[in-house]
Amino acid sequence: MANVHDVAAYILERQGELSTWKLQKLVYYSQAWHLVWEEEALFPDRIEAWANGPVIPKLYQNHRGYFSVKTWPGDPSKLAPAQKSSIDAVLNFYGDKKGAWLSELTHRESPWLEARAGLTPGQRSNKEITKGALAEYYGGLIAAAS
Repeated sequence: MANVHDVAAYILERQGELSTWKLQKLVYYSQAWHLVWEEEALFPDRIEAWANGPVIPKLYQNHRGYFSVKTWPGDPSKLAPAQKSSIDAVLNFYGDKKGAWLSELTHRESPWLEARAGLTPGQRSNKEITKGALAEYYGGLIAAAS
């Protein structure tokens, strides 16, 4: 299975330099939509509901202290065609949006809101946004649109 670093490297390969904030959100949406479309995780790594939105700690460990990144220590060739297709679809929809816009969007959606239930705004947390919560919410968006 590909890991989160492979996904981040692929996104940067396709998009070019990105703010770390935007990279986090594009990886998050790639995981969410791949769960819906392929009914499997894109990567096994944990996503947490931090105060500024969903964060994948394994990515954060690599970009901590940086505002933007151009390259990533992952291997995009490890991604299967279906995985690349999901990421490409996410980039086609979300790729031209600003990091702040993506963050605001995640703050209005159930997976982040439910994981942060009971916390005050700005309060630190490492509560997980589960793969089940992602699949249920984003899958429900498709069902509602049908």
